Amino acid sequence: MKNFRLRPTFITLSAVFVAVLLLSWGVIGHERINRGAVLALPAPLQTFFYNHIDYITQESTVPDLRRNVLNDKAEPPRHYFDMENFGDVTTFPKTMEEARKKYDDKFLDKSGILPWHIQDLMTKLTKAFKDKRKNEILFIAADLGHYIADAHMPLHTSDNHDGQNTNQKGIHSLWESRLPELFVKDYKLNVSQGIYLENVDKAIWELMFDTHSLVEPLLAADKKLRTSTPENKIFVTDDNGVIVKNRYGGTLYSDEYAARFHSELNGMVEKQMKKAITVTASFWYTAWINAGKPDLSKLDANELTKRNKKFLKKDLKAFEHGKLFGLINEKE
Repeated sequence: MKNFRLRPTFITLSAVFVAVLLLSWGVIGHERINRGAVLALPAPLQTFFYNHIDYITQESTVPDLRRNVLNDKAEPPRHYFDMENFGDVTTFPKTMEEARKKYDDKFLDKSGILPWHIQDLMTKLTKAFKDKRKNEILFIAADLGHYIADAHMPLHTSDNHDGQNTNQKGIHSLWESRLPELFVKDYKLNVSQGIYLENVDKAIWELMFDTHSLVEPLLAADKKLRTSTPENKIFVTDDNGVIVKNRYGGTLYSDEYAARFHSELNGMVEKQMKKAITVTASFWYTAWINAGKPDLSKLDANELTKRNKKFLKKDLKAFEHGKLFGLINEKE
C-alpha cells in the first residue's frame, strides 16, 4: 500500500448519497479532479502531496458532506456564485470584506460567495504551508480543490442553477453527475503541469467569467435537444408513461438522451474537468511558493517517500496517457 487509506463506511456511503444533489460534481468528478491535480503538481511539492494522494482524493467531497449530511448552514453559499445577481461586473466586490459591506447576509446566502471563499482558503493554505502544519495543509488543500472544481461547473455561476427559469429543471445533475457517471471512462484527463499564478485574485475572477460564459451554450444545447425529442425519449417512463424519479426524487433522464446531450456539448464536461485539474494544481503550487517554498520533506517518514517513489513514477506514466489509477467509477 503506497499510502494510508482512511475511508470510513460513513464517509463512503454519505458521499454516494449526496453525490446526485444539486451543486456538486459528485464523487466521480471531485475525486478525479483532486487526484489529477496531485499528478499535475511540479516537483518537489508533488512528492509531499503524492504521499497523501488517497487522503486528498477522498477528502474532495467533504464540503458536500458538511452541507448535506451535517447541515452546516454556513456551507451552501460557498459552492456557487449567481453572477447575474451582482449587476455590473465592474462593481463586483473584490474581497469578502467588501462584499459584506455592500450586501447583507440574506443576499449573500442566496447569491453565493464562491470566489471569495476560494480567496480565503488560499490565504489559509499559504499560512499552513508557511507554518509547516501538515494536517492543515492537506485538509485545506483538499477543500480548496473542491471549490475550484465547483467554480468550473457553469451552472454554479448562474441564478438559473437548475434550468428552473427556462423550463429545463434537472439539467444541473444531468450535466455534472449523470454525464461523468456514463462517460468518464472515456475521458483523457492528462493536463499540463500547474504553474505559479502572479495574481491569485485576478486568476479567480478570470476563472469565474470563463466558466460563466458556458452557461448559455450549455442551456442552448439542452433546449435544442428537448424541442426535437419526444418526452418519453428524454426521461425514463414507466408502463403508464409517467416520468420515473430516482431514489432522491430527481428526474431520471434516459441514457439515450444523456448520450445525445453529451455529444451536443462537444466535450464541455471533460474540458471543464481538465481545466479544474490544472487550476487546482496551480493554486496549491502558488500557495506553497508564496509561503516561501518551505521544505516539507521532513513532514513524512523517509521510508514512506522512498517507497512511494516507484509508485509515483508509474502513476505519472499512466497520467501522461490520461489515466488515473486507484479510482472506482461509483454509480451515483
